[in-house]
Amino acid sequence: MNEPTSDLSVRVDGRTDVGADLVVLDLVRADGGALPLWAPGAHVDVLLPSGLVRQYSLCGTEPDHWRIAVLREAAGRGGSAWLHTNAQAGSVLGIAGPRNHFAFEATGAPVVLIAGGVGITPILPMAVAAVAAGADVVLHYAGHEGRMAFVDELVALLGDRLVLHVAERGQRLDVDAVLGAAAGAVVRCCGPAGLVDAAERAAEAYGLDFHAERFVAEPLSAPVWAGDFEVEMASSGLTVTVPPDRSILEVAEENGVFVLSSCHEGTCGTCETPVLEGDVDHRDSILTPSERERGDLMYICVSRAACPRLVLEL
Repeated sequence: MNEPTSDLSVRVDGRTDVGADLVVLDLVRADGGALPLWAPGAHVDVLLPSGLVRQYSLCGTEPDHWRIAVLREAAGRGGSAWLHTNAQAGSVLGIAGPRNHFAFEATGAPVVLIAGGVGITPILPMAVAAVAAGADVVLHYAGHEGRMAFVDELVALLGDRLVLHVAERGQRLDVDAVLGAAAGAVVRCCGPAGLVDAAERAAEAYGLDFHAERFVAEPLSAPVWAGDFEVEMASSGLTVTVPPDRSILEVAEENGVFVLSSCHEGTCGTCETPVLEGDVDHRDSILTPSERERGDLMYICVSRAACPRLVLEL
């Protein structure tokens, strides 16, 4: 089985600790070359020595500058803890990407940005892009005292168009009220599940253009196709049977086809796979309704066939 490989190596050029649980890392290319350009909403995969792969949003303010923020996750599998302990100035990390499943482009419509906690990381570059485009933008940022990153940058960028909701000050974020007063706005949101769910419900109720990035997968409904199905792996020349209790990703790897993956719950986008033939039961928390309708991509850690046979670019 093939092992994961990085696209390039980066060196930690600077480290800033924000409270006890968040660290911000500035990254440069280890060989001194130029980093790949990126756009708001992009993320990179960090390949750790243990074999774990972790996704972090790029949260710099310039397209040629890479910066990520790592929240220590007490219930995680050790990736964030390793970075908190070992990612110091001068450390070298393997990186794949960048990729973008949460793209943003200012179109002239009003923009409402909503962030909770470390969800500010993909939202900050969107605020920069909206200001540069001359958009009417407001950012609502919720979090805890002493644990909210980039506040000084955001104040300088947005002034009174930044609205902080600090839990310890009783500054509750009422997304229904915010979006109810945002007629015609483009809404982008990232944060805890409760915040994203509330924003999605409000945006749907008010008919707003809404897209979110989730840290936790949405609850899964019953599969469209309940039985076994076949998957033809076009590049590998294999055809396999996927039973109801196994994912396409698991069956592929059992048959020696390595696919870079991480979350195994349809939130990170690492296992994105082109669909050549067949109908897909999309069960991820990434694709928009129009992207699902197009049917040319799927996330094989959770999404399944909605028919007896799929042909995938694997």
